[in-house]
Amino acid sequence: MVLNPVMPNVLLLTVVLLCLWVSSGIASVSYDNRAIVINGRRRILISGSIHYPRSTPEMWPDLIQKAKEGGLDVIQTYVFWNGHEPEQGKYYFEDRYDLVKFIKLIRASGLYVHLRVGPYACAEWNFGGFPVWLKYVPGISFRTDNGPFKAAMAKFTKKIVDMMKAEGLYESQGGPIILSQIENEYGPMEYELGSPGRSYAKWAAEMAVGLGTGVPWVMCKQDDAPDPIINTCNGFYCDYFSPNKAYKPKMWTEAWTGWFTEFGGAVPYRPAEDLAFSVARFIQKGGSFINYYMYHGGTNFGRTSGGPFIATSYDYDAPLDEYGLKREPKWGHLKDLHRAIKLCEPALVSGDSTVISLGNYQEARVFKTKSGACAAFIANYNSYSFARVTFENMHFNLPPWSISILPDCKNTVYNTARVGAQSAEMKMTNVVYGNGFPWQSFNEEPAGYSDNTFTRTGLLEQINTTWDATDYLWYITDVNIDANEGFLRSGRYPVLTVLSAGHALHVFINGQLSGTAYGSLENPKLTFSKGVNLRAGVNKIALLSIAVGLQNIGPHFETWNTGVLGPVSLDGLNRGRRDLTWQKWSYKVGLKGEKLSLHSLSGSSTVEWVEGSLVEKRQPLTWYKATFNSPGGNDPLALDMSSMGKGQAWINGQSIGRYWPSYKATGKCNTCNYAGWFDEKKCLRNCGESSQRWYHVPRSWLKPTGNLLVVFEEWGGNPYGISLAKREVESVCADIYEWQPTLVNWQLQSSGKVNKPLRPKAHLSCAFGQKISSIKFASYGTPQGVCGSFREGNCHAHHSYDAFQKLCVGQQACSVTVAPEMFGGDPCPNVMKKLSVEAICS
Repeated sequence: MVLNPVMPNVLLLTVVLLCLWVSSGIASVSYDNRAIVINGRRRILISGSIHYPRSTPEMWPDLIQKAKEGGLDVIQTYVFWNGHEPEQGKYYFEDRYDLVKFIKLIRASGLYVHLRVGPYACAEWNFGGFPVWLKYVPGISFRTDNGPFKAAMAKFTKKIVDMMKAEGLYESQGGPIILSQIENEYGPMEYELGSPGRSYAKWAAEMAVGLGTGVPWVMCKQDDAPDPIINTCNGFYCDYFSPNKAYKPKMWTEAWTGWFTEFGGAVPYRPAEDLAFSVARFIQKGGSFINYYMYHGGTNFGRTSGGPFIATSYDYDAPLDEYGLKREPKWGHLKDLHRAIKLCEPALVSGDSTVISLGNYQEARVFKTKSGACAAFIANYNSYSFARVTFENMHFNLPPWSISILPDCKNTVYNTARVGAQSAEMKMTNVVYGNGFPWQSFNEEPAGYSDNTFTRTGLLEQINTTWDATDYLWYITDVNIDANEGFLRSGRYPVLTVLSAGHALHVFINGQLSGTAYGSLENPKLTFSKGVNLRAGVNKIALLSIAVGLQNIGPHFETWNTGVLGPVSLDGLNRGRRDLTWQKWSYKVGLKGEKLSLHSLSGSSTVEWVEGSLVEKRQPLTWYKATFNSPGGNDPLALDMSSMGKGQAWINGQSIGRYWPSYKATGKCNTCNYAGWFDEKKCLRNCGESSQRWYHVPRSWLKPTGNLLVVFEEWGGNPYGISLAKREVESVCADIYEWQPTLVNWQLQSSGKVNKPLRPKAHLSCAFGQKISSIKFASYGTPQGVCGSFREGNCHAHHSYDAFQKLCVGQQACSVTVAPEMFGGDPCPNVMKKLSVEAICS
């Protein structure tokens, strides 16, 4: 790095100004060009996103503890405005929205907090986190230089900041919050809006800084973030990113661990090797703050998913899965990465870097301090070939698309493509309830002119009518068919055509379901066009329009429409086409079952339910209920909804979200190689299957006995196919090369206790309460495949199983050294070997 001669004075002045800005007393959090500075110490900070409403308060302590065990320093979360102010001026900070409790639990664990106040979140959350009432504030226009919006945004932001101050939660007060964020990914919006966008961004920055939090503020994806705001990067890779001023640190606020799932889409996942590679590459290029988005994704309970068409699961292929269990090997591989980075921290935050070319696609980045600390990152950017390079008179073998970390510039302790952590295969085990749940049913009749309907001429936009209090809006009209219509004798049905802004539509003719249409995330608009069975006389057409989450992104997304906007027409009549768009329509907001609160413990007793053998299957608009006892143990639980079509489900009055297993996933689910540039379409699962089959049931929502399960089915499904299952570890695997570098080996060598490298070990560990019951596969040599589908290669030690049978079977955890003598000798000398093993847990 070459500095301008005047740069030292500029940096000194910047630090002084920042100190004055951060606090009127002694600043506890500041920054310089190398890192965030906490109490005078530069820090390489590893962070992870955990969104408090996407889990339960009972889950929070375990999630936070596992994040800490995984090597995190910081927990990052958005603040969800629509959850905290569902009605204008009426605030809610309880249960899953108890933000203060969540932050205090993080403080108790010894971790820091990055609070993304926003209050725009995006986050695939309904309406981007904005409350729907905000749309109806007179004169409002979202996220631009608009007085009503800025007033509402400033009021809520101050509400949150004042609450944090009152609880003493900022680092300047001795609390855990070291960073805040205002707005979110506004740069692309500003580009589209032009001058009003720039004015708004400047106002938002000044408003935030003026609140005097005592900690720095950031703006992500905001290249022109005004001082002292730090601009940051979001993406799958951010090594290319540079802050907009030389005295700001290089920060990555969203390192995407995977991608969200959409109804109708395949399930994305990101290999652990590529994610580790992207983080190591960012660090070696001067990065000092990384946040995994998500570290635990969780669940879009209730009607919180946005998009539209975002699935209820927000698993995100995160290191902690939707249920809060460790996703191996991603969790363990990243933990090892974090330990390696921390070993390099003294050199990274204080030393200058030097780039040394080692080949066409290979390089070393070396950090050295005046005091003698040295750390090196050796990279192979070739995504196809191994590379053998020479660095400091030593030879290093680098797998494709990988980076090796040397905390002392000599010994490799970690390589991003060499996974030393165990892998795990998960399973869903059904909880047996005799012949299944004891179902009862109640039919929701298609809406008519009675029962809380109102009439207008023409078609109404759905959200303006429902205010998003429900997914459902009925559009009802009458069509009089003359007895002389030719189709009545020809047998050819007239065609009803309905154009809708989305998202799903059920068409009922004289009380019978005539057909269904639905859109997708890429194209939420839909067209229903089908022959319908009309009779002579008056026919009742009832259209049930269904929202599947509100838009959460885009310029002026508050103006996006939903529902049947037309035209609506009938073709095939004697006079050709009849336009129904501007005749009288009656409307009913929501369902009868919603009004009666059939999902609740009290509401379910207000109607007469059909019992036992009389329960109808595959009937549209049907409510089902059953009671069950809570299964033993502590394993996470989920409902298998694969036998159902589309609808919503509740446990003891708590909504587990929308289900839609009948929407099969499209996409190309090919074999995925970790090497090479990643995007959200590269690695996919579930093609041709349900986008989401399993729906999380939090343990804390259950009572020991008498739990109420209620399901509302829109299309028609078989409730007797619904089952409750435990999520458990089925098997654990290790896949380790001999002489593979490990952190433990390096630490022992550097302590002077050993004179030669130690052999790596295969560590296997079942979940607590489980033991290793058998060894499914073991091979020392050149085994092939991955966990769950290993196979022997050309080289195989015939006693590969012996050590694991002796040391592991019957144990909850075990370790076996990867050395020839453990497996009966070297099966193929002069060949680089590895050990692959899979153990069954039960």
